[in-house]
Amino acid sequence: MAKNDLKLLGGWFSPFALRVQIALNLKGVDYEVIEETLNPKSELLLKSNPVHKKIPVLLHQDKVICESAIIVEYIDEVWTHAPSILPQNAYDRANARFWVAYIDDKWLSSLRSILIAEDEETKKPHFEEAEEAAERLEEVLKKSSSEGKAFFGGDTIGFIDIGFGSFLSWTRAIEKISGRKLLDETKHPSLVQWAETFAVHPAVNALLPEIDNLIEYSKILKLKLAAAK
Repeated sequence: MAKNDLKLLGGWFSPFALRVQIALNLKGVDYEVIEETLNPKSELLLKSNPVHKKIPVLLHQDKVICESAIIVEYIDEVWTHAPSILPQNAYDRANARFWVAYIDDKWLSSLRSILIAEDEETKKPHFEEAEEAAERLEEVLKKSSSEGKAFFGGDTIGFIDIGFGSFLSWTRAIEKISGRKLLDETKHPSLVQWAETFAVHPAVNALLPEIDNLIEYSKILKLKLAAAK
């Protein structure tokens, strides 16, 4: 498929756009990325996603697909020539969807709250929330790694890997900003090893944003999130 038949409205800073790129790379599909600055939002974005007005948006010929998890599932169902991203078993698929929803709820909210917190005292409950989420994900991953698998998805990157891995650079950036580990080698050894393996995967490596660039971007994001709050 030609790149002009498949376009992604995304942004280098967006973990959600990153999810879509990883999925497309895993499938070996050619696509074009249209970088959105969101300042202001482009007419194409507002036209393509008039409900939420957010990235990512996948433009597949005359079709428009929104919301990162939904887009990844769409990619998996349309391009079946490559290994599946979601499990084949119905129960395992439901389980994968549950954990990605959990990540979007607990991990994302923790990162955002830590970022905008004004002092250590207000950061404390959000670090605790992140700690609880990391512990739960460590247990989920251990079930796979106990069988000799490198990823949540088994031998290859799957839905949970993409869901959590899309936050990897932001996690490291916030660790650097706060001076405190969110993924700790002692407490979360499986997750730390998984993060290293995930980051160097050919479908991922070139896509992960530089941590220092995210730290600079976070200064702008912090003001936006604080204003929204």
